[in-house]
Amino acid sequence: MSKNKKNLPQHVPICSESCRSKEILDLAVSMGEELLKNGAEIYRVQETVEHVMKAYGAEDFNVFVLTNGIFATIHENREDAGSIVRNVPIGTVNLEKIAVINQMSREICQGTCSICQAKKQLEQCRKTSVMPKRLLIPACGIGSAGFCYLLGGHPFDSLFSFFLGMLLQWFLLAAEERHVSKFLTDILGSAMVTIGGLVLYVLGLHIQFDRVIIGGIILLMPGVALVTAIRDLFNGDYLSGGIRLMDALLTGMSIAIGVGAAIKAFQLLGGGMLPL
Repeated sequence: MSKNKKNLPQHVPICSESCRSKEILDLAVSMGEELLKNGAEIYRVQETVEHVMKAYGAEDFNVFVLTNGIFATIHENREDAGSIVRNVPIGTVNLEKIAVINQMSREICQGTCSICQAKKQLEQCRKTSVMPKRLLIPACGIGSAGFCYLLGGHPFDSLFSFFLGMLLQWFLLAAEERHVSKFLTDILGSAMVTIGGLVLYVLGLHIQFDRVIIGGIILLMPGVALVTAIRDLFNGDYLSGGIRLMDALLTGMSIAIGVGAAIKAFQLLGGGMLPL
């Protein structure tokens, strides 16, 4: 019993230090996960995880980030060693959350944010939801109308793109709730907008249906994903850049399939050639 009592105080600091090391690792990786999930570049995620761990006193650590995963270890040659592997599925882009995490990282590096405070801020960031549906759907409609006008449509055309954009966003939200495949969602969504534009054309309305359709499907365009992929490739992250680029190209292909299938079906049903 005396030996156990003598050994007890020696284990307490090690356990405390071990808990702190794992706490630092978990916080840093969780921040990187939130960045990656919301569309941040690979180099930004890796630098953030490394800066946070270094700011809290970690010395022996390794971080490896891919488009859909984070691998990190800390204190490999010590008794309080730890490692984390996180699978991060490709999600939608949310620049607001990226900005919040970046600000947290700056405060941590400046020494003005403790681990407990950082955890609370990170939890608040995770709970921050996107725009409410009652505002998101009209906002997407306005975006579609604006792009239709910028791409050469008339105000009358923009009006129909506004309604098609709202319809598409409602469909995207419904598909997300039912966990429908992203590529199937893109195909069906683009086909739905195209059918809407063709119906307006058949009704004899004097619209530029191609501008109306382009404005309606602009919500599906993988613009940010494509730019991020190119930035990753230029930064030397070829694997991650290639994955993002493939995702952007497949999204574009899905949109083309949906639009092309709707137009071909219209022609086969006797609609004839469309004026372009």
